[in-house]
Amino acid sequence: MRKWLLVVIMAFIVVSQGMVFAAPKWDAVVEKIEKTLDQSLTVYKSGDTAGAKKIVNDAYYGMYEKDGLEKAVNSTVSAKRANLTEYKFSTIKKLMTNQAPEADVKKQIKEIIGMMREDVAQMDGGGKQSSSMATFWPAFLIMVREGAEAILVIGAIIAYLIKSGNGEKTQVIYNYSGAAIVASFLTAILFRSVINLSGASQEIMEGTTMLIAVFVLLSVGHWMKSKSDEKSWGNYIEGKVQNSLTKNNTFSLGIAAFLAVYREGAEVVLFYQALFNDAGDDMQMIWLGFGAGCLALVVIFAVVRYGSLKLPLKPFFQGTSILMFILAISFAGGGVKELQEGGLVGVTLLEGMPMFDVLGIYPTVETLLPQFFLVLMVLGNSIYQKKKKIREAVS
Repeated sequence: MRKWLLVVIMAFIVVSQGMVFAAPKWDAVVEKIEKTLDQSLTVYKSGDTAGAKKIVNDAYYGMYEKDGLEKAVNSTVSAKRANLTEYKFSTIKKLMTNQAPEADVKKQIKEIIGMMREDVAQMDGGGKQSSSMATFWPAFLIMVREGAEAILVIGAIIAYLIKSGNGEKTQVIYNYSGAAIVASFLTAILFRSVINLSGASQEIMEGTTMLIAVFVLLSVGHWMKSKSDEKSWGNYIEGKVQNSLTKNNTFSLGIAAFLAVYREGAEVVLFYQALFNDAGDDMQMIWLGFGAGCLALVVIFAVVRYGSLKLPLKPFFQGTSILMFILAISFAGGGVKELQEGGLVGVTLLEGMPMFDVLGIYPTVETLLPQFFLVLMVLGNSIYQKKKKIREAVS
């Protein structure tokens, strides 16, 4: 484990130094976006809806996202603010698709530019970037926020392996997790420097990864829940775990750990790039925030890993399976949101609905529907399993 920790730290240092470019002037970025959106309005007035939408995409992927303003707003203003801005871009394209009056499209463009100017003023002036500690907190919170979900998955799996008498298999999980961190660093480098994929392609790949993780987490959670009573666990021990887990089960657990870590690692690198670009003389505070965030994740991991071992068998497996289901529901919302940003899924905004970014709950019909069906599926399966046990007990 210490070997992987050293690899992670060295990789982060190399990547962060290699990926820091001249800090963009956020006012200039907003002006460029404004000119581009005005151009899209001109093209829209000419009757070329497809061309106008393409220009809006250029403003979002090629400027708001690629120039780092989205990440800067997310890390220094709020994730909610960045999400609302993204939805504004989608609203503009939706209005164009529906052949809305020019005045309606112009109004939305004016509103989105106003939002960006407010965000830039907060970052440059009396906002979170106004002190050294204001640079520290985003760096710290990014590490904790992005790493906590992965830590919960890894900690729960490792605790399960130890509790089931398969402690020697924990190295497999560490290896998969370490490989995912390295892969996420490499992916971030390739996205930024080599492949130069379009912003839409990045979002679609991230969304697909999250949705694959949903199915892996659901299968692992269902498997753990099925072993939550002593009789089922005893039968499992006698049949399959007298010496070790089967290769398939070990692989599934390893893949669950890999997918949980992979996307979060790439996100961390890209978020930190935005922080470094806007740090000025406070770069050391970013490193301090990074270090403090790593320590916080170690504490979270220790609580999950060692605290879980003290729980009785049944509540441990039930609690772990519930955690997997919650994370699966969160990943489902986040995955669909990434596909929305990639233009693969539409956006039907629910005005006035609150947003819970940590839980993957966003105010759109498209993100909520799969989460609703997942909840129904999990509840239906729980009811079925309960009735099945009652029938078995009676017979």
